[in-house]
Amino acid sequence: MSNLKAQITLPAKSPEAEVSQRVGITDITIHYNRPSVKGRKIWGSLVPYGFNYLGFGTSKAAPWRAGSDYNTTINFTHEVSIQGNKVPAGKYALFMVPEENREVMIILSSNTTSWGSYFYDVNEDILRFKVTSIDKNTSTEMLTYSFDSMTPYNATVSLHWDTKEIPFRIDVAVDEIVMEGIRNDLRSPKGFQQSTWDSAANYALSVGQLDQAQEWVNASIEGNFFSKETFSNLSLKSQILQKQGKTAEAQDMVQKAIPLGSPDELYKLGLRFIMDGELYKAIEIMKANVKNNNGVFPSHYGLARAYSAKKDFKNALKALEKTGDDTPKHFEARFIKYKERLKKGEGI
Repeated sequence: MSNLKAQITLPAKSPEAEVSQRVGITDITIHYNRPSVKGRKIWGSLVPYGFNYLGFGTSKAAPWRAGSDYNTTINFTHEVSIQGNKVPAGKYALFMVPEENREVMIILSSNTTSWGSYFYDVNEDILRFKVTSIDKNTSTEMLTYSFDSMTPYNATVSLHWDTKEIPFRIDVAVDEIVMEGIRNDLRSPKGFQQSTWDSAANYALSVGQLDQAQEWVNASIEGNFFSKETFSNLSLKSQILQKQGKTAEAQDMVQKAIPLGSPDELYKLGLRFIMDGELYKAIEIMKANVKNNNGVFPSHYGLARAYSAKKDFKNALKALEKTGDDTPKHFEARFIKYKERLKKGEGI
């Protein structure tokens, strides 16, 4: 009968769980089993303080498995920094050693397949660090891991159980990882597409790597079988040159881009100059949009916005009144309000 029972799939007393979070393009995954309080004293009893002999196994000074059943594991798809300590990409066992003074030692181990911590071996440690646990007014019945206090570059992992929270912070060098990934992508079949080089240059610009951004956008413009001048790469190069302080060259790129722009592209380019306070240039671009694209929406609207930013409400109203039948329906009510505001000498 015992052999028959072993073959039956039954619910686990401590259900298996997994929680993941992406930071940048790095995935962090925690796999664990979830014991419940069930009215028991947890800290200092079911989970004893310090290292302990558990009555079985080879470890005479074992940490807590930070969960139940198999040891809890944490996996990183790229190198991370935990509480300021660098950890290579990979999968690790996660152990904890709580103390009565609220201090908790957290251990990452290379042994990810053992049952609990009965066979814990200090020689397999990858990292040890200490954090301070937080006593809570409310109780969490079932042990839970969560990702809290998220930013684009880090996350705080927290273990919640009973009335205690144990947090630790994981930082990811997002920009470096993404840039390295882009370099690899450009050497793959993805690099045979012009748009890949534009996207790469745009990201490099966004993280301030201007020389790299310029190298990649130049590859989109010339020198490869797919290279050609487009509104996208010329306007992007103008932004890079502007950031490099090469204003005259940046303006030359804008002038080359204007004839290639669609109504939406030139509208967005004009808005960029409005936001930068370069209103005469914005008006020039919006006028070119009207002329080059035969007044197709949103060209007249863009010109109205440029004039309005310059507080030339009379010409702004004239431009807005020239919007044609191709104006989307959901803009009609808005334009009625805008016209009334412009007549009163108010901006849009």
